[in-house]
Amino acid sequence: MTQLGMRALIVGVLAAGASACSSAPGLDASSSAVAVSRSLPAPDSTTSAADFANYRIGPRDELIVEVFGAPELKRESEVDASGNLSLPLVGTIVAGGRTPREVGDAIAAQLRGRYIRDPQVTVNIKKANPQTFSVDGAVREPGVYPVIGRMTLQQAIASAKGADSELANLNNVVVFRTVNNQRMAALFSLKEIRAGRLNDPQIYGNDVIVVGENATRRFFRDLSRFPALGSFVPFIL
Repeated sequence: MTQLGMRALIVGVLAAGASACSSAPGLDASSSAVAVSRSLPAPDSTTSAADFANYRIGPRDELIVEVFGAPELKRESEVDASGNLSLPLVGTIVAGGRTPREVGDAIAAQLRGRYIRDPQVTVNIKKANPQTFSVDGAVREPGVYPVIGRMTLQQAIASAKGADSELANLNNVVVFRTVNNQRMAALFSLKEIRAGRLNDPQIYGNDVIVVGENATRRFFRDLSRFPALGSFVPFIL
């Protein structure tokens, strides 16, 4: 399948799972900002939360900020839901997606010259908030779930109580991921994975999984909710 064909299919999956688009803005696979691939590399950082030097800070992480020679500037602060960190004298900076060292450099840049000639800032992780992924589309319980250990696509979908047996198209499962600041998408077949013909890909924090729907099954399920055939019901445009 060509990349153009894959993009068209991914757009179709998102259209079928309309709830995915409404709950997770920015998942427009037709956009040139989304790179379509047959597989997905690991995200920007695959280090564990224990490796704080390379750990990518996320929302609700608790940080300890210290400035050498200025103990009065020491702060313990929580990253907000948008990934921002607010500090006295510094204001608000972007912390989400950065390493502790990168955040320290950003803080130092705000302090340098105005308050301290050559600030040396250290940022440590006090408490790392568990990383999460989201599942949407034709699953029993769409939502946001924690990444537990080394998690695969099958396990991630199982976290959402599995695919909807009536509606799911198991050949059309899309995973969105950010790699090197590029939004990427890949299409997987859960049927082929279950049969052992394809590897079960690993799922990382911030991944978005959308399970496609079978349009024909959806039509007949919706039709079954109408009154008996031949009975008319009010129809308002």
